[in-house]
Amino acid sequence: MFTGLIEHLGTVSAIQRDEGGCTLTISDAAPILVDCHTGDSIAVNGACLTVTKFHKTDKGGWFEVWLANETLDRTDLGERQEGDQVNLERAMGAHVRFGGHFVQAHVDATATIIDKQPDGDSIRITFEFPEPTPSRPSLLPYIIPKGYIAIDGTSLTITQVDDARRTFGIMLITHTQERITLPKKPIGAKVNIEVDMVGKFVEKSVTAALSGGGGDGVKAMVAKVVEEVLVKKGLLK
Repeated sequence: MFTGLIEHLGTVSAIQRDEGGCTLTISDAAPILVDCHTGDSIAVNGACLTVTKFHKTDKGGWFEVWLANETLDRTDLGERQEGDQVNLERAMGAHVRFGGHFVQAHVDATATIIDKQPDGDSIRITFEFPEPTPSRPSLLPYIIPKGYIAIDGTSLTITQVDDARRTFGIMLITHTQERITLPKKPIGAKVNIEVDMVGKFVEKSVTAALSGGGGDGVKAMVAKVVEEVLVKKGLLK
């Protein structure tokens, strides 16, 4: 589990590709390697990855992670190049203050930056989702104004949503701009998206209840509301 509060910016220093996926080496990572062990989880641009090898020093340090083809297909990590910076966050410790939102670092899909506009010292950024497909349904039902979203692993608040255009927007204050990679990405670049898991749980629970999969209380409530509407319209006594 993660918070979406980025701890450090690392640098992709090596990429080794093969048919099964690729290995990323991320350098300039000393601050997050203080308590690192092989097998630990680190979110890289919002994707939960397992540390397979690492070396830490007082001034530097690097670690390696393996990316399977599924991860490359669902995230922007396959487009990273040597020298690119990436957002890094260690798995949340039980002893820390929880300041972001519940982030699993399981990327749902990517979106594309289509607009960036200054607003005082802040930046407003608009993103567009691709056309939904049966294998990649729309994420817009889980995205609401003032709700949470993780973009490249960063916990952010949604400022606007346009379902018809498949777009949504966020605002970055100066403090956040200085600590994440998003402001450096150009229009046309992809970002990793993870929607708030609470919306998914609510949808599944309600769907199961209304389809007979349990939750008689929910079905009874809906039936009562429908009955009251029909009575008011004179269609039922």
